[in-house]
Amino acid sequence: MKIYVVGGAIRDQLLGLPVKDLDYVVVGATPEQMLAKGYTPVGQDFPVFLHPVTHAEYALARTERKVSPGYKGFVFHADPEVTLEQDLARRDLTINAMAKEADANGQPIGDLIDPYGGQKDINNKLFRHIGPAFSEDPVRLLRIARFAARFSDFSIEPSTLTLLKEIHSSGELDALVKERVWQEVSRGLMSEKPSRMLEVLLEMGVFELFFPKLNPTNSSLLNDIDLAANHQLNLSQRCAVLLSSLSIEDINAWAALWGIPVECRDHAVLVRELQMGLQSATLEPRNLLNLLNRVDVWRKPERFDELVAVADLLRLPTKQLLNSYDRAKKVDITQIVQEVGEQGSSTGVKIKQLIEERRLLAIKGN
Repeated sequence: MKIYVVGGAIRDQLLGLPVKDLDYVVVGATPEQMLAKGYTPVGQDFPVFLHPVTHAEYALARTERKVSPGYKGFVFHADPEVTLEQDLARRDLTINAMAKEADANGQPIGDLIDPYGGQKDINNKLFRHIGPAFSEDPVRLLRIARFAARFSDFSIEPSTLTLLKEIHSSGELDALVKERVWQEVSRGLMSEKPSRMLEVLLEMGVFELFFPKLNPTNSSLLNDIDLAANHQLNLSQRCAVLLSSLSIEDINAWAALWGIPVECRDHAVLVRELQMGLQSATLEPRNLLNLLNRVDVWRKPERFDELVAVADLLRLPTKQLLNSYDRAKKVDITQIVQEVGEQGSSTGVKIKQLIEERRLLAIKGN
């Protein structure tokens, strides 16, 4: 029985990047042996076990065979006779198919095990598939696009790109579930150069499938989404930047299509409303207060700050809005509640009406 650290941890170590997650493969062991050593089984489709102390996941070496459409359409075979090379062969790219032995603390040590030339491809900054089975998993199309956003100076090897295009033409993408799509897209958006994900999807001929209504040749869109990454905006903010050219109807449709989180959808919708409001010809006090009410700045000031950061990145005129907020937030709500109470009418409607009137007067400078 031997334990190896495999995949992304080895790749990142060779690239000089921080190693965050360690993936382990166990060769030459049976489930019974793992149980005898105190490991806890958790895998449903194939044998995965939790370490008795660290609770890290350890997977038995396995092979796989495609039996039905989609990324779940595989049958796995785990056996003590499965070699490390066979296990690595089922991975997507050569740079993700390297390994090192794990020491007693689970850290990678010793010589690099690189049966498919991953280190050479790292040196050449190349995404290259391992074998023809690469095109059987439709998620890989999104994974490569996401990797391109993270390792933006890498290129896709021509034969690998051909296989990626075959995934599209084969109809395999029809079997994708929205949770997996969003998982990969969101990771791509949070990478250092999100525009590369969009460019690669366009190169594969699938951009419109994942981003209907968006214009992939819009250079300002590509520049803005990379600028959002440079400014380290959060995921909701980056979604708002990405979708800023769409109508509210199209934003809601895209959110429903891929099941994106409510916060991401709301940021995008509210930024679009700010765009329409701030670009209007008449920024009267009433319109400014309506905008502040619409983004619910009174209850969610932190979100307002995030929305303004996006608006500034999109070069929207936010100065009047911010000045209006600074004035309106000085209105003393406690005093208004006391006034209404002294009048013998403590209705919420009256309080709300007075707050609105005072805020409007404050914005007017009265």
